[in-house]
Amino acid sequence: MARAALGAADAVVGYSGYLDLLEPDLLEGREVVSTGMTGEVERAGRAVDLALAGKNVAVVSSGDAGIYAMAGLVLEVLEERGLLDRVPCEVVPGVPALAAAAALLGAPLTHDFACVSLSDLLTPWEVIEKRLDAAAGADFVLVLYNPRSKRRAGHLERALAVIARHRGPDTPVGVVCRAYRPGQRAEVSRLADVDCGGVDMQTIVVVGASSSRAAGTRMLTPRGYAGKYDLGGGARKVRQRLANTRSKA
Repeated sequence: MARAALGAADAVVGYSGYLDLLEPDLLEGREVVSTGMTGEVERAGRAVDLALAGKNVAVVSSGDAGIYAMAGLVLEVLEERGLLDRVPCEVVPGVPALAAAAALLGAPLTHDFACVSLSDLLTPWEVIEKRLDAAAGADFVLVLYNPRSKRRAGHLERALAVIARHRGPDTPVGVVCRAYRPGQRAEVSRLADVDCGGVDMQTIVVVGASSSRAAGTRMLTPRGYAGKYDLGGGARKVRQRLANTRSKA
């Protein structure tokens, strides 16, 4: 769907870093509007202007356009200008960063989880901290977006300190940088041992719930099947019989 949208586009609008990830032939022969970081409002407005001029426009985001990305802002601009019924707008689903990170870590999101962005550019830190505390207190697995930048170097440490009020030091934490891109890195450590210095804006941090555990080199949050079904093909019963035999002896 994304390739079809780009193939049908007269103009492509996006953050320069994301446009660089596209294959060059996807932009060939098309008007390209590129802006830097924090240029989201300008990009959305330009995309709407081009659509009003009769052009098919593709707005490029990374991951999924509806998760911390451009779909919401484009709809807001259309709504503000009274164009929702005049300008057709389709959101093309993508692979969100949390899903890509989870796949590399194993299965950390098999049970309930919550996502929190640590960027305070649009959301006050007091609100972010309140959400972190509530989600950690409710025992959700926590997915942290935008965990650390040069300007916000201390935000991840502060966030992990909030979560540590509700989690033990051995809680597994997955850190995935540049999932499925050059420079990819994925590792699982303990909450007490997270290296915040190795985290940047292209990193997703997944903090386990109380039931999460390391499964070999991977991270696992069980759904609860083991409490209801025999997952070992009878192995558990065999172990129990052996234990009972030893006990009688």
